[in-house]
Amino acid sequence: MSTFAKRLALAAAAIAFSAAASAQTGAASAAPGGADTGRPAAVIPLESEPAPKLIAYAPLPDALARGVVIIQHRTENLRILPVFGKEAVAVSPHLGHLHVTVDDWKGTWAHTSADPLILVGLTPGPHKVLLEIADPSHKILGSQTVSFTVPPKKGASEHAH
Repeated sequence: MSTFAKRLALAAAAIAFSAAASAQTGAASAAPGGADTGRPAAVIPLESEPAPKLIAYAPLPDALARGVVIIQHRTENLRILPVFGKEAVAVSPHLGHLHVTVDDWKGTWAHTSADPLILVGLTPGPHKVLLEIADPSHKILGSQTVSFTVPPKKGASEHAH
């Protein structure tokens, strides 16, 4: 199977997944007679889709107190999936992933799921995580920075002697 055919099949699977998810959430908003008044079916390309949006939340405080950074996030008008390539850019609804950079580090990694980001081992002190929402061709569509402070480890000053 050619690379293009594989990508097309993956995009079709993503659309089917989106349709199933839409069917699960659409029942509550359906009008009498089965018509969904909230939005068109997810499998039909829209003439003009709203721009994707990223919402990231502050790290969970209980975990942060233990030095574990858990950043929850969500997107609007974009599904986070491990789909890449210029052919996937035209898929409707939009597909994409996150680019993650910690503390202005020169490296960035791709986060390809809706699962929270979990960072362990950061030194105590202030930090920032740049989250960039990217389309399947890695074009940046928006960003958000999450700033936080990792507290000192309990007992660290006691053992410093």
